[in-house]
Amino acid sequence: MSESDQKPAPRIRRPRATVTPDATPASAMLPAAPAAPTAPPAAPDAAPRQRSNAGVLVAVAAVAALVGGGSGAGIAAWAVATNLAADQERAAGPQTITVNDPDGVNVVNAVAAKAGPSVVTLSVSTQTAGGSGSGVIHSDDGYVQTNNHVVTLDGASNDATIEVTTADGRIFSAEIVGTDPTVDLAVIKLVEASGLTPIEFGDVDDLDVGDRAVVIGAPLGLANTVTDGIVSVLDRSIQIGSSAVPDDGSEEDGGQNPFNFDIPGQSTSGSGSISIPVIQTDASINPGNSGGALVNDSGELIGIVVAIATANGSSSSGSIGVGFAIPGDLAERVANELIENGVATHGLLGATVRDASSADGSIVGAVVVDEDGIVAGGAAEAAGLRAGDIVTEFDGVPIAGSIDLTAQVRLHAAGAEAELVYVRNGEERTVTVTLGAYQP
Repeated sequence: MSESDQKPAPRIRRPRATVTPDATPASAMLPAAPAAPTAPPAAPDAAPRQRSNAGVLVAVAAVAALVGGGSGAGIAAWAVATNLAADQERAAGPQTITVNDPDGVNVVNAVAAKAGPSVVTLSVSTQTAGGSGSGVIHSDDGYVQTNNHVVTLDGASNDATIEVTTADGRIFSAEIVGTDPTVDLAVIKLVEASGLTPIEFGDVDDLDVGDRAVVIGAPLGLANTVTDGIVSVLDRSIQIGSSAVPDDGSEEDGGQNPFNFDIPGQSTSGSGSISIPVIQTDASINPGNSGGALVNDSGELIGIVVAIATANGSSSSGSIGVGFAIPGDLAERVANELIENGVATHGLLGATVRDASSADGSIVGAVVVDEDGIVAGGAAEAAGLRAGDIVTEFDGVPIAGSIDLTAQVRLHAAGAEAELVYVRNGEERTVTVTLGAYQP
């Protein structure tokens, strides 16, 4: 396998899925998803329409698996001091955060009041399928970050109709600016939008395990939902099913199964599955939270929600307190590149690796399998890596296996430099690698 190729692993699942118009609700207490529109909505007038934040029920989608270790660095412990009553008096339109006792507000109230206006709800549909998700406002003129699997209906279509509702109830049509299936991110642009509230980005390097983490999004289509937890693990790596759209642009039947390209027994490179770096949190995440915000106790973005683990593989199991978000620094870089260039870049090591085993010694890491697996002229060859070398650390992050290495390499842009630690014949060595450009 190349460093982009991973062996099958236990399943987790994305917290958003496509639904067909006749999808069975997961709960009788909530309304079923409405039929998907057959034609795109008209462009909004200068004063966009407004509607209530009534929930739209969506089904859960399956994804693939999680492995890898975690580590953390830095301290971020800063409570937000926000006058909620004053903020609410200034806010226009429907209030997104209800505070009955302004004198007794806590940090979560303040975080939600600060970051809530920067989170939106997406409704995505084709003539045969539809679903909902969340997004985060990147700029005041309407650029919004979300997941690729949200805007493509889990890889079913590259031309879905997208409608976005802001936290204050305004509705906009939206167009895709760029998608990045390699790390499951996308950017859309709201039509004729202005005066929006962009999210503020936090420093992921300042996070510690145990720091407060707040999720804001639209689980089950219920907009402006806030859940509170902690950072459970840093520098985790997971493998999920890719949501890349077929090269010919044809539309696949989304149904309830996003694994159009995750075929057992085949290589997991390309459209089969992807390995991504994530922050793990115990804040409750459910279907519809995908693409939403994970923020710190300063109300700053530290991650874009992407996946959840489930207890029994059932789409009805919901949140069990094991959720994952794409780190904010990666999301910010990819969003800026998509806005500027329409595409984003990712690093390539250029070596075929697998998980280290007892046959390789008592070292945990990703081992280079053979000389043929080292790409001529690639980063690994230039750094002097050989067959049998075991990579144990990449850019300061411990490497527990091939998925870890792939995820951390992809976190970096093409051409980036990183320090790599490996073991050869029991001796630890450190080299600086200049990454190539990954081509999915």
